[in-house]
Amino acid sequence: MKKILSILLVLTVISCKNSTETSGKLKVVTTTTMVTDLVKNIGGDLIEIEGLMGAGVDPHLYKASEGDVSKLFQADVIFYNGLHLEGKLVEVFEKMEAQQKKTVALGDFLNKKELIASEYFASNYDPHVWFNIQFFKQFAEKVTQVLSEEDPINAEAYKTNNATFQKKLDALEEEVKATIATLPKEKRILVTAHDAFNYFGNEYGFVVVGLQGISTATEAGVQDVQRLSEFIITNKVKAIFIESSVPRRTIEALQQAVLSKNHEVVIGGSLYSDALGDANSVEGTYIGMFTSNVNIIVNALR
Repeated sequence: MKKILSILLVLTVISCKNSTETSGKLKVVTTTTMVTDLVKNIGGDLIEIEGLMGAGVDPHLYKASEGDVSKLFQADVIFYNGLHLEGKLVEVFEKMEAQQKKTVALGDFLNKKELIASEYFASNYDPHVWFNIQFFKQFAEKVTQVLSEEDPINAEAYKTNNATFQKKLDALEEEVKATIATLPKEKRILVTAHDAFNYFGNEYGFVVVGLQGISTATEAGVQDVQRLSEFIITNKVKAIFIESSVPRRTIEALQQAVLSKNHEVVIGGSLYSDALGDANSVEGTYIGMFTSNVNIIVNALR
């Protein structure tokens, strides 16, 4: 980290120009794939955008490379999830703020009274807020506001793009509710690799249990596996789920623990939790990811 932060000082000396002076477009850097997709929907071709994280990348564990620091320094605006999701980047963001960079932690603008508190996580809030579509809509409003302020010439276009995206999110919400309504309430028990789906559970009436905690930086132990295996057996859970950004071995160990007690549980599929799918796939968008998750969950548990 010291080496990376020292690069900031060098970049400060050799580059004082605003990036828009060379490209003519607002230069934006984002962290997670969810935030990247969101900003693309609002900014469109009016901005230059670079996302630091790709498909399958775990933001809890992500560390900035020297190249990342250079990208961040050259940006006009930096958008990130916040709420300590990108925990290992916090010091870098603090340095960026000291350099008068426009950094926007989207989660900081949500009503804290509506967030899920956690005594075990550093931020005291569950950071997986994108699994509440209404929160994601608020993210879109904030991105629109910031882009409009930083690039007032294109403000109306950003607002138009946001209006279009808001309608798409409303349609997603209706589709999700309709699909979940086909799953009996007693079968709405979602067991996954880590606690990423609590906002989803609150919105759609699921009991959510993760093998690991809110952050994947915490390791699941033997007692965690045994405790959850008993829960699965007691509640006759039909399927459990791996996650695209978390090693599957933890859920496979849980499945074996259940099987060793002469009970059966299947792995219902892979869910997208902390990252979207491949960039060129349907699941590489927020709407595609959410739709895919819901279909996998409902089909496996039904």
